[in-house]
Amino acid sequence: MRRAFIYFLVVVAVALGYGVYSTSTLISLLFEDVSHDLIPKAEIDIDAPEQFSKRPPLVPKIIHQTYKTADIPDKWKAPQKECLDLHPEYEYKLWTDDSAREFIEKEYPWFLKTFDGYDHPIMRADVIRYFALRKFGGIYIDLDVGCKRKLDPLLAYPSVARKTDPTGISNDFMSAIPEHKFFVHVTEVLQSYDRHWVMPYITIMASTGPLFLSIIWKKWIGMDLEESARVRILMHPEQQHQAWSFFKVYKGSSWHTQDAQTIFWMRTHVPHMVVGVVLVAGLLGYTVYWVIHRPRGYSKVDKGNYDA
Repeated sequence: MRRAFIYFLVVVAVALGYGVYSTSTLISLLFEDVSHDLIPKAEIDIDAPEQFSKRPPLVPKIIHQTYKTADIPDKWKAPQKECLDLHPEYEYKLWTDDSAREFIEKEYPWFLKTFDGYDHPIMRADVIRYFALRKFGGIYIDLDVGCKRKLDPLLAYPSVARKTDPTGISNDFMSAIPEHKFFVHVTEVLQSYDRHWVMPYITIMASTGPLFLSIIWKKWIGMDLEESARVRILMHPEQQHQAWSFFKVYKGSSWHTQDAQTIFWMRTHVPHMVVGVVLVAGLLGYTVYWVIHRPRGYSKVDKGNYDA
């Protein structure tokens, strides 16, 4: 019986080891140092010195956004108007379901089957922004993100993404030059991340959404990159809530499925989850130990000896 218990411990150890190995990239994201790639406030401040404020743009003046049709809901017309009013000289591209599919079919036909096969429309909205930035370059902005100031200072960097809490980067704002190596890579690995998880929210996040993008970014920054291939990081103060910030965020997340509420609850109750996991693991271990070492009934031989 002791051997059985040892086997059990080995199986548990292997399972835990595989779990840590499988999530190692996610775990490492929690400790990622972005100091090498962050954009200093001094370079993009409203009153930045001329050597920064007068830099020529590298990224084309194009704003990309996505929605299922050209009929934008009223709740998002205000942030959309804020960005367009501040950038009248920018080209504007609104990618609808139809135009996105036509674009993929024409420019990247090798991806069309995967594009059509996504279970959730938001997944197609995710990937079209990657392919659009790869092909045309420019700036992608979610419809629920408004602009507080001109985005011109960000055009001086070959690619920019914004940092998120507690880890990783977001795909609600991104910029890039055409054929930027990072977005070429992102589009080329999308098919290998097309997996179906139990919860729709996890499937979306890990297959095409911010979690997917963060994993690819984490691996990307670990490489020896030339300057033009780097993705520069916009930190929180420069994103919103400050006088010099670029954006203000409206209420969005219209694609969230019911299971997302469970995920958010778990995220806000991490201590309770940890205690619960420890208790369940302890109970399971005790149960296995008790089954292996539980008192045995008398055998017939033992009974005969007592009768004698």
